[in-house]
Amino acid sequence: MRVLVLGGTVFVGRTIVEELLRSGVDVTIFGRGRTGNELFPEVPRLLGDRDVDDYASLRGGEWDAVIDASGYVPRHVAGAMDALDGRVGRYVFLSSHAVYQRSDVAEGLAEATPLRPERRDTEDLDEDTYGPLKVACENDIRDRFGDRATIVRATKVAGPHDPSGSVLYWVRRGARGGRVALPGDPSQPLALVDARDLAVVVREVVARGWGGAVDASGPHPAATLGEFITTCASAAGSTMDIVTVDPGLGGPMFPLVRAPSVWPVLRGRGALARSLGMPSTPLSHTVSDIAEWDAGRGAPPIDVGFDVEEERRLLESGE
Repeated sequence: MRVLVLGGTVFVGRTIVEELLRSGVDVTIFGRGRTGNELFPEVPRLLGDRDVDDYASLRGGEWDAVIDASGYVPRHVAGAMDALDGRVGRYVFLSSHAVYQRSDVAEGLAEATPLRPERRDTEDLDEDTYGPLKVACENDIRDRFGDRATIVRATKVAGPHDPSGSVLYWVRRGARGGRVALPGDPSQPLALVDARDLAVVVREVVARGWGGAVDASGPHPAATLGEFITTCASAAGSTMDIVTVDPGLGGPMFPLVRAPSVWPVLRGRGALARSLGMPSTPLSHTVSDIAEWDAGRGAPPIDVGFDVEEERRLLESGE
């Protein structure tokens, strides 16, 4: 198979390319050429910039499928679809569980969970707009490709090469051990999916020509935030005592802490993805691999927002 990956050098896209290459797929990468230039020297690269609607390099090729790992707003997918018109078989879009309605959701609905209303009036990404913009992208792709559209809705993705700091915050904090402040509830569901597991289900939907939406959720069996925190400590050979404090003291986006209203979409999901071949890497393996990557990557440290004085203040508030 010949597969085009839109954005294949950073975290999720990179992991997908690695999985495709292991499976013998003929891969082409499209991107700006600003990061990961040392990766995949054997893979053809097409240069372009989605931020300025530059897709000229796509107009000369044909592929069995395109995997869109870097589309965040409707303009992104519209430009890619226009450039690939008639020259790609399947459109696989990396979406997010943020598309799902956030409250009054019955548990167990999985892919049938109602979606949030789409938005097209902004390209600024934040907690209020990210999901609705992804909904608009999904709608446009389905309108254009019909049953040749595949939507992969990932929960929070974890693994080596993650440039964000929310998972790494707890991995590093686990290594320090001791008392840790949690402005949330340890029983909160935590649907972390290993990037390598996500890459496998993406590979499988491409190989099978599978259409529709699939909720790529992990881990299985389901875990809680408290279990993840203690796993981070155990992986480092330490122990932690979780001290719960007022959630309001942690701010609106404390690492991995989510409001109870969204818990239903974080619990008991991913059965369809597993039926399509998605494995479930144990949390302990994911944590250990992240810690090993972080320790040996030889790059400037990722800012995880950790502040010793801030944690001390949170701990004192819980005493």
